[in-house]
Amino acid sequence: MSTSRSRAPKGTVAIPTAFILIAVAVWELAVKLMGVSPRILPAPTHVARAGWQQREVIAGHAAATLQVTAVGFALSMVCAWVLAIASDFSPTLRKGLQPLLVASQTVPVIAIAPLIIIWFGFGIVPKMLVVALVTFFPVAIGLIEAFDRTDRDATRLLRSMGASRWQQFRMVRLPQAMPAFFTALRIGITYAVTGAIFAEYVGAKQGLGIYMSVQKNAFRTDLVLAAVVVTAALSIALYLSTYLIERAVIPWHIKERKAHG
Repeated sequence: MSTSRSRAPKGTVAIPTAFILIAVAVWELAVKLMGVSPRILPAPTHVARAGWQQREVIAGHAAATLQVTAVGFALSMVCAWVLAIASDFSPTLRKGLQPLLVASQTVPVIAIAPLIIIWFGFGIVPKMLVVALVTFFPVAIGLIEAFDRTDRDATRLLRSMGASRWQQFRMVRLPQAMPAFFTALRIGITYAVTGAIFAEYVGAKQGLGIYMSVQKNAFRTDLVLAAVVVTAALSIALYLSTYLIERAVIPWHIKERKAHG
């Protein structure tokens, strides 16, 4: 039993890596055998070579995108936590806000982003707001529903012992909601970099989004794809970082998950 558990993480990494390598190899062979023009679809080796030549420029744009992502996602987390805690303490507020949060997702960000640019200009603020809008919903809803699903027997027990509403929240509702929070966090973080890229497409002076737009207009498909690879790498790195944070914040849940795995 312990052997299968020890091999699980290796398989989790090895299998996707093998699929990616196979896909890249098929891509390389198909482009070369079919004689596809590099302007249409460059080979992976061509993309890697062009990206390496532009590594300093791409790194600068990636840093700008990562800054927007971090600030926007931090704003999203603060707003989500404040709203979720307020909703947990006020059932009336929860009943009123939850339908509005769901309805807000029917409004496409692509329609709001140009307005945000008009209102706030081309600085970091509009891009930060777009990232916050894209990532806010899954985290807020995940927290609200997690608080609502906590053990009611434990809450009643604390109440019978004279615990205040805040003590009940801190001792029962908050710890039990944390696993669901990290699940929602992983959903939100996957949208964060994409939201930043989209915001840069709408209006920016620096970032991977504007870099891809410029290279697209110059018909440099290889550099566009190189920037896409960097974008994917950033998203994967942020996603994996949530597991490290989860391990540090709620190590007891990690042990329980391994015990049942």
